[in-house]
Amino acid sequence: MAQKFTVKSFRESKENNRKISMLTAYDYSMAKLLDAAGVDSILVGDSLGMVFQGNASTLPVTLDEVIYHTRAVVRGVKNALVVADMPFLSYHVSREEAVRNAGRLIKEGGAEAVKMEGGALFIETIKAVVDAQIPVMGHIGLTPQSVNVFGGFKVQGKEEQSAKQILEDARLLEEAGVFAITLECIPDKLAQLITSSLRIPTIGIGAGKGCDGQVLVINDMLGMYSDFVPKFVKQYAKLNSEISAAVGDYVSDVREGHFPSEEHTFGIDADLLEKLY
Repeated sequence: MAQKFTVKSFRESKENNRKISMLTAYDYSMAKLLDAAGVDSILVGDSLGMVFQGNASTLPVTLDEVIYHTRAVVRGVKNALVVADMPFLSYHVSREEAVRNAGRLIKEGGAEAVKMEGGALFIETIKAVVDAQIPVMGHIGLTPQSVNVFGGFKVQGKEEQSAKQILEDARLLEEAGVFAITLECIPDKLAQLITSSLRIPTIGIGAGKGCDGQVLVINDMLGMYSDFVPKFVKQYAKLNSEISAAVGDYVSDVREGHFPSEEHTFGIDADLLEKLY
């Protein structure tokens, strides 16, 4: 029987040079499949705003929506660590509100940890959440909630100043007490430098193979979201074409009367049926 993966398991995995696997999920059925397949951690990401809701960014996602999806995911999980994203403006106003909202994700959503974007600008807020006994995963590099500041979804850390800031952000986050850090869309050598300089694990997405683990959006990885496929995504399946073909077959069967057939149909006793006329 697989053992429960915890925040402590993240640190132990780094110490033992064991790579950590992480994927997003937004519903019970997918979470159950991922958990049974042995993924270490499941992120209820605010990426749901794009791949689930069809928005152009993650910014419209609300805290209540993340709580709703987290509840559904938790019901399907036995072993993976469930981490919930703190969406835009859920921790930007005040430290008190940040702690309260992080607590809601734990208490109402059932998450075991939260993920917060940002480095130096949010260190005191992140520390306040950690001090409230809520495990926090950091997130630096390309932080999607800052897409308007960055001018789009662009690789970060390619210039000296931004690379130094990302490295400093990582160190500050470790000092603040986060149990892991997501590194998104930064050069692989920078990610390797950060990973080797920290005691806590790094989880990469578009940050190369030198991180302590990897995370992908499940809809990207399974080829379900075809609006845009980032360079860093490896598609392990092409479910968009398989689903389209299956639905097409269903529509054809219904129209031509092939479905439902006798094997999909419930019967009734003939004598009882006679009494109904």
